[in-house]
Amino acid sequence: MSAEYHFNEIENKWQKHWFENGLDKVSDDKSKPKYYVLDMFPYPSGAGLHVGHPLGYIASDIIARYKKLQGFNVLHPMGFDAFGLPAEQYAIDHGIHPAESTEKNIATFKNQLKNIGFSYDWSREIKTCDPNYYKWTQWIFIQLYNSFYNRLNQKAEPIAFLKEIFNSEGNLNHTCPTNDELHFTAAEWNGYSTAEKEAILMNYRIAYLSFADVWWCEKLGTVLANDEVVNGVSERGGYPVIRKKMRQWFLRITEYAERLITGLETVDFSDALKEMQRNWIGKSFGCELNFEIENNPSALKIYTTRPDTIFGADFMVIAPEHPLINSITTQEQTAAIEDYITYVKSRSELERQSDITLITGCFTGAYAINPFNKRKLPIWTAEYVLAGYGTGAIMAVPCGDERDYAFANHFKIPITNILGDEFNGKEANSSKEVIIRNSDFISDLPSKEAMQLVNQKVETLGIGKPKTNYRLRDAGFSRQRYWGEPFPVIFGADGSIELVSDTALPVELPDLNNFGPGPNGQGPLANLEEWVNLENGKTRETNTMPGYAGSSWYFLRYMDPQNSLSFCGRSESDYWEQVDLYVGGSEHAVGHLLYSRFWTKVLYDLDFIGFEEPYKKLLNQGKIGGDSRLAYRVHGTNTFVSFGLKNNFEVDEIHVDINFVNGLEMDTNAFKNWRPEFNNATFELENGKYICGSRLEKMGKRFFNVVNPDDVVNQYGADSLRMYEMFLGPLEDSKPWNINGIDGVHRFLKKLWRYCVDAEGNSLLDNSTPAPESLKTLHQTIKKITEDLEKLSFNTSISAFMICINELTSQNCKSKVVLNNFLQLLAPYAPHIAEELWEKNGNSQSIFLSNWPLFNADFLVENTKLYPVSINGKVRTQLEFALDMTIPAIEKEVMANEIVVKWLEGKAPKKVIIVPGKIINIVM
Repeated sequence: MSAEYHFNEIENKWQKHWFENGLDKVSDDKSKPKYYVLDMFPYPSGAGLHVGHPLGYIASDIIARYKKLQGFNVLHPMGFDAFGLPAEQYAIDHGIHPAESTEKNIATFKNQLKNIGFSYDWSREIKTCDPNYYKWTQWIFIQLYNSFYNRLNQKAEPIAFLKEIFNSEGNLNHTCPTNDELHFTAAEWNGYSTAEKEAILMNYRIAYLSFADVWWCEKLGTVLANDEVVNGVSERGGYPVIRKKMRQWFLRITEYAERLITGLETVDFSDALKEMQRNWIGKSFGCELNFEIENNPSALKIYTTRPDTIFGADFMVIAPEHPLINSITTQEQTAAIEDYITYVKSRSELERQSDITLITGCFTGAYAINPFNKRKLPIWTAEYVLAGYGTGAIMAVPCGDERDYAFANHFKIPITNILGDEFNGKEANSSKEVIIRNSDFISDLPSKEAMQLVNQKVETLGIGKPKTNYRLRDAGFSRQRYWGEPFPVIFGADGSIELVSDTALPVELPDLNNFGPGPNGQGPLANLEEWVNLENGKTRETNTMPGYAGSSWYFLRYMDPQNSLSFCGRSESDYWEQVDLYVGGSEHAVGHLLYSRFWTKVLYDLDFIGFEEPYKKLLNQGKIGGDSRLAYRVHGTNTFVSFGLKNNFEVDEIHVDINFVNGLEMDTNAFKNWRPEFNNATFELENGKYICGSRLEKMGKRFFNVVNPDDVVNQYGADSLRMYEMFLGPLEDSKPWNINGIDGVHRFLKKLWRYCVDAEGNSLLDNSTPAPESLKTLHQTIKKITEDLEKLSFNTSISAFMICINELTSQNCKSKVVLNNFLQLLAPYAPHIAEELWEKNGNSQSIFLSNWPLFNADFLVENTKLYPVSINGKVRTQLEFALDMTIPAIEKEVMANEIVVKWLEGKAPKKVIIVPGKIINIVM
């Protein structure tokens, strides 16, 4: 008999021990090599964690523990992205203050995380809603406001330096980012008023104030980002949204577009992730040129990546938000244009770009003049052209662009062929490997040569210039909500801007109970008149910062969380530097990751830190899907039929709470008590059972398929949960959750326990010298697990652990030396049982204060050979001999073997053939 594996007692014991003894606290010893492993900042929702959430956390914890055993000083922290719209909306819906609900949610998250045995240094915990944290978010905003991007030096520098330049030479060498036609001399600059100077500087600042069309949701009382609007309504709640011009703060991330692209070459991200970032930034090479507008003094500036196709332009398209649209629209077309603009306001930019099958547009009545052949081109407006990309206007070449072709075909616009036989008239040919035809001075030239000639001609004629463009937009940084970081900004009575002094930070978020929007689209803070209105007519900024403000730099605060003098001491950031391994979901691969890289580059430029990429290696984990259960209600009744009977009826599918379904069999009494409308339900059963249907889909409350990790830990233990989630498949892949699958891993841990512990709970292991075959098994496992961890291949390690214990069992190995090494390998994956067995083996210090086992290839060298022994060509047995054994010695032992003697039947062999290291063949 062996002792029971009481995993709950063991896990509670060691979690308490680790915490009380500070085992997971980060060492101050900077002589050790460092390793920084980080999970993406979680948002503490009211629902808590489901079993899909810990997937990445388990992987990062395994690596953290592995690196600690290797002798690294490991930083493995955890905190909470606690500000944001979800908490505020929850407060509005439930009549609870977001500070209260957020703290409650954080407590739930922490308990769940602690139950799984993560090695977080909780003394470094941060919360973005803590004034001691967002003080430094506000301070960084001030640095962004007081900086500009010096294109000559390709870095951020103080705005005070730019003022000195303007004083001495104007902006001759410093093109305005928002208006490249703005030019002034030093004399003109010095003649401007203070207000005029500040207005110009605002066009250079990295953090700047501007008016812009934004998505406004009246119901939510806030501005929404493009990806928060779907089909003209808010993603959260499905409320109507409109385009509204509002004063907003922005961050000039566009100045960093090129560095954000080149920086990808220095980091270890997946190719797919890098491509997502590149596509979002959207670098393109082309030409910017002006088209005169008939009977209008304005010129229409367009950007094209295909200047070689200018003779194939059949019409022009401007964005519905284009500033010229009202001035060029003819009286006859005014009503139609107004109706069209109203329609476009209900569409997000994402929808306008992605919905290529929907073709809409409206003719303005105006015409542009092609600068090369003076051809009149009708000017249309269409939603597929965006105001923020290029100049918000394009020349449309239907024979060379799919969208232009579809548009021309839809509105019956004649198409010019400039590609000869390479345009079939049925679809556009967008290839750049074509010969340009019917195009004046560039006819019969390859596309690339034609581009160069057109660009040269454009410059010669003074109607444009070659230009590199980016799809990336400046980041909106204002939210009209309460639950976020207040801006350290005060407006003067004359509209001037004053920043709160460093000594007055943080500007704390005032208490508020009414979270409805303020007047004129302002945030809820505008309702606090005493807080907003200051002396001498000054007022506070009533917007708050977006959720990504705190999450753009949090990895730095973990390095030095208690510092009251700096966001992070330079000695700390110089030691910890980049995050060595960053683990999180791919849903943050563009927004959060791009902003965090941007903030890091600015802080690097301003010499606050010594590195410009925040994350050295990034790993995106897949999702764990839910295994939903379905019941089938006969339409119009309260009768439910079992799965095998559903085809005999017209039924409605209903998702059933998985907690009262065992496999596929539903507890009908629990179902009837689940919701009032099912109290009187009746059931058509199969063999006395109600069998549910199943479906793999997203894990979430709406599908009633959420599995709480606490329940799994209570039933199987944290170690079983950890190992099972790693066993499901490669970390990057999405996979379904099946609670029945955890049994195999749990049985393995129980088998390990029985192998090491007797009925009284004492160790069964001894101090015997390991047999060669056991050392071989051990070092094969050391090699495998180490290689897997270096490759971040976790699922294959679980199989290796099982194989190792099976082999050691068959070898009857009870050596503490072997098992201690095995436990060290297992410890990152199943820390509790490893720690308990380590102690039972007589070790006084924690297993995590020991060292990672070193692989020794000598133990894998084969010293013997297992020979197949054939008699007259048929294998009758196998015999093992030392590789250095002589042929006569081998033959002597073979001929004396009982099985061989039996088959010889007393006869002398005709010949004995022995090939060393290969075969033994006896010929009769």
